[in-house]
Amino acid sequence: MACSSTSLAADAFSSESQWMTGDWGGLRTELLEKGYDFTLDYVGEAAANLHGGYNDDKTARYSDQFGLGVHLDLQKIFGWQDAEFKLAITERSGRNLSNDRIADPRTGQLSAAQEVWGRGQTWRLTQMWVKQKYFDGTLDVKVGRFGEGEDFNSFPCDFQNLAFCGSQVGNWAGGIWYNWPVSQWAMRVKYNISPEFFVQIGAYEQNPSNLETGNGFKLSGSGTKGALIPVEMVWSPKVNGLPGEYRLGYYYSSAKADDVYDDVNGQPQGLTGDAFKSRSSKHGWWVVAQQQVTAHDGDSSRGLSLFANLTVHDQATNSIDNYQQVGMVYKGAFNARPKDDIGLAVARIHVNDDVKKRAEQINTQTGISDFDNPGYVPLQRSEYNAELYYGIHVTNWLTVRPNLQYIKSPGGVDEVDNALVAGLKIQSRF
Repeated sequence: MACSSTSLAADAFSSESQWMTGDWGGLRTELLEKGYDFTLDYVGEAAANLHGGYNDDKTARYSDQFGLGVHLDLQKIFGWQDAEFKLAITERSGRNLSNDRIADPRTGQLSAAQEVWGRGQTWRLTQMWVKQKYFDGTLDVKVGRFGEGEDFNSFPCDFQNLAFCGSQVGNWAGGIWYNWPVSQWAMRVKYNISPEFFVQIGAYEQNPSNLETGNGFKLSGSGTKGALIPVEMVWSPKVNGLPGEYRLGYYYSSAKADDVYDDVNGQPQGLTGDAFKSRSSKHGWWVVAQQQVTAHDGDSSRGLSLFANLTVHDQATNSIDNYQQVGMVYKGAFNARPKDDIGLAVARIHVNDDVKKRAEQINTQTGISDFDNPGYVPLQRSEYNAELYYGIHVTNWLTVRPNLQYIKSPGGVDEVDNALVAGLKIQSRF
C-alpha cells in the first residue's frame, strides 16, 4: 500500500498498459491526476477484393489515420469549475479499395470498404473546443470547432465498413453534415432532465470550403453558406441492469441546396440540361438504438448487444433519401478471450428515385443504352453492405479486427458484380 505510482507504472509494450509507450515512469499518470491527458492514436485499415466488384483484378489497399490530441481538465489546472478543453489534430493517408476496384467509377460506392479513408488525405484541425457545465451539471455548453457526429447521431466505429461506423447522417448528407475529421465553428447546448434522459440542440457553421484539402486548419468564416441546426433527445435506460441508448433527432440546414431533379423552370433537368432549381433549405431525421440484452455468466462487461440505425433525408435535395442498418456485437464470447468481441451487421442505402429517373432521361437524350459505353449514366437503386468481424484484444493498447465484407450492387448499380472483401482494422494507442 505504500508503493508509489512510479514503482507501479507500466513499462512500454506492457499488455496491461493502456498505452503502447507505457506510463513514462509514472509521469503519465501524474499528468492525468493533474488534469493533462495527452494522446496519440492510430487506425489502419487494409482491404482486398476476393471476388466481384467493377474491376475483377485482385488488389489490396491500405488507409490510415494518426490522431494527436490533448484533453485538459480546467478545474484541476486553473480552478475553472466543471470546465474542460480538447484539442485534436489528425492526418489521413492511403488509398481506398472502393474507388479502385469495387464500384463503377461513374457512380462510386455509396459506402466504403475502408471508413478511415476520405475527407481529404491531409492534416486537419479536428477538435478545438471548450466545454462548461452549469447548475451541478444540469446544463452543458460546448463551443469551438468540432463536428456534428461528436454529439448528435453518435455511434461507435468498431466496424471497418463505413455503413456501420460513426454518425450515419453525415455519411448520406455529407454535403452539409461534416463528420470526423472535419471541424467547423459550432455550439452545442445540452440539458440533462434526469440521469437517464437529456435533450440537446446545436448550431454548426455550414462552410463547404472546410472540406477542401488545403483548408484543414482554416479558421475564418469565408465561404459560409448557412447554418445546420440539429436537435436530439437521448434516453439511456438500464434494462435488467444492462445499458442501452436510444436517440431521436432532426436536422435543418439553412443553406441553399440544388434540387436533384427539377431545373430552374421546374422542368426535368435531365431533359433540359439547364441549371438545377435552388431550394432554400435541407432537412432530415434519424433514430439510433443500442441495447445490451445479455450478460455473460453474470458479467455485464461481457454479453450480447443489439443496435439499429435509420436515417431519412429530404427527397427534393438529397441523392440518398433513406438508410437502414441492424447488427449485433458480442463481447467476451469465449472465457479464454474475455475482452475479444464479435460483430455482425447489414445495411441498405437507398438512392432517391428521382436520381434514377434523371439518369434514365439523360440516357434517352443521348441515345445511349449500352451499359459499357462510357457515356452511359448508370441507374442507381439500392446498395447493400454486410460485415462480420472478430476483434482480437491483443493488449490494452492494441486491437486487431479481421473482417469479411459483402457488398451487393455497389453504388446501387445492379449491373456491377457483388463484391466480397477481406479487411483488417488495427486500432492502437501510443
